[in-house]
Amino acid sequence: MEIRKKRSFSLRMHSAVPYLFIMPWIIGFLAFTLGPLIFSFIISFFDWPIVGEKTFVGLDNFINMFTDDPLFWTSLTVTVKFAIIFVPVNILIALGLAILLNRNVRGSGFFRTAFYVPSVISGVALAMIWSWVYDGEYGILNYALSLIGVEGPNWLNDPKWSLVAMVFASLWGQGSMMLIFLAGLKNIPRELYEASAIDGAGTVSQFFRITLPMLSPTILFNLITTIISAFQQLTLALVLTGGGPLNSTYFYAMYMYENAFKYSKMGYASANAWFMFAIVLVLTMLVFRSSSAWVYYEGEMKGGKG
Repeated sequence: MEIRKKRSFSLRMHSAVPYLFIMPWIIGFLAFTLGPLIFSFIISFFDWPIVGEKTFVGLDNFINMFTDDPLFWTSLTVTVKFAIIFVPVNILIALGLAILLNRNVRGSGFFRTAFYVPSVISGVALAMIWSWVYDGEYGILNYALSLIGVEGPNWLNDPKWSLVAMVFASLWGQGSMMLIFLAGLKNIPRELYEASAIDGAGTVSQFFRITLPMLSPTILFNLITTIISAFQQLTLALVLTGGGPLNSTYFYAMYMYENAFKYSKMGYASANAWFMFAIVLVLTMLVFRSSSAWVYYEGEMKGGKG
């Protein structure tokens, strides 16, 4: 009987070993991800100042956000405009760079590193670099334009150009997406291109009939992550323009940030955050829903049969 108990205890201890190895991650997830997520949902129903008494207000934070706060609609409009421009341009440029770097030419390793390095620069440092580039009087961008006879605008102080400037600056750190595309291109079997070349397919035909379909799962992943990134844009605008001029770069994330830490309305900011979560969730679901029409998985046939 004792031998059975010892053996049973030993088996239980043996089965618990894997959980001990992942325990640090579990603790970190509960303490720094799931816990704050649940807490933010709770306080979104309160008038919750950083200092002072908390008051339960029910759905008032959400109602006021939609009915009595013009900055909510302004920030949401700016963010949607930014996303409409940034998402497709970011994906196209990253894909184009990956295709160029996928060619076996001398120096390709150097260019892979060079294109990736900007993505590891911190957001504040990147914003400082672009503040020098965009300077209306001494900026290198306007100087380069002057060499070809073009008078550049005051990028960060002109409402017509400030959002475009944010898009260009945000495109600078796409090294990670480029590498993901490059990894996807490396996984496409060369035999497909060789067989299509024998059948007389040209480069353009191979791109649309082989490269894009085989790369579609990678495009799906990068599309979703880019949408999330677009709605979380904050650092560049916070450092470069502070939301100006005339709220032309007042992103939704900045709107949340100011409600929480400038106006000390933590409950209201939590309601803002949960609404942004709902928007991103809906957009992600729509992308996933549409993926059945354009995403191809190797070995998969129509109707879900392998």
